[in-house]
Amino acid sequence: MRKRHPVRRFICGLFILLLCSVIAVGIYYGVKGYTMYRDTINQVSLEDRVEEIREEEHFTSYAELPDFYINAVISVEDHRFRQHPGLDPIAICRAAWTDIKAMSFEEGGSTITQQLAKNMLFTKDKKMERKAAEVFAVFDIESKYSKEEILELYVNTSSFGSGYYSIYAAAQGYFGKLPCELTDYEAAMLAGVPNAPSLYSPDVNIELAAQRVGQVLKSMVKYGYLTQDEADKIQSDGI
Repeated sequence: MRKRHPVRRFICGLFILLLCSVIAVGIYYGVKGYTMYRDTINQVSLEDRVEEIREEEHFTSYAELPDFYINAVISVEDHRFRQHPGLDPIAICRAAWTDIKAMSFEEGGSTITQQLAKNMLFTKDKKMERKAAEVFAVFDIESKYSKEEILELYVNTSSFGSGYYSIYAAAQGYFGKLPCELTDYEAAMLAGVPNAPSLYSPDVNIELAAQRVGQVLKSMVKYGYLTQDEADKIQSDGI
């Protein structure tokens, strides 16, 4: 019987050790994440938190959002939003690879549902147990609410910079308009702000905000919501 080469035995052993370590870390943070989620919803249930948001003055329903704005948000934040179950494995793997290369949390890979969970229930600290807690929250949210309701809640809880924490507040604060009155350029601008409110707020840096509009329109073209000619016209009309 032929013996396995020592180097191969070492590599196999190392692989098994690494695999066991990954599983152990996953279980550890999974337990901590579940505990965090359970403690959070014991203080205020998911349903109660949703009702609190819906009862806020100037809550904007899905029907009151311009179609252009909805498409802009989905294209730039989470283009597989309507297909995935709350988590996007492709985005997670891409983000994990980016983080491993940078040895830090450079890219989150968060879906709109994950961002909603964070907005409603958790702090923004980039800790492993919080990310694990998000997963339990995501499955709960997706099982109880439609995609339209999730998007509606997301835009009513997001930070748009300059102290504005809903699409209504941002539309009023930046443009003096209701969300349904936004031009396509203005809607694209507001779709891009929550990614980095301190950078893309029009009150902070209008040039960066305009560059972000270009990124949003590019995403809309890429995912079939606009033609390039339509995007170019919106960009030129806004400028």
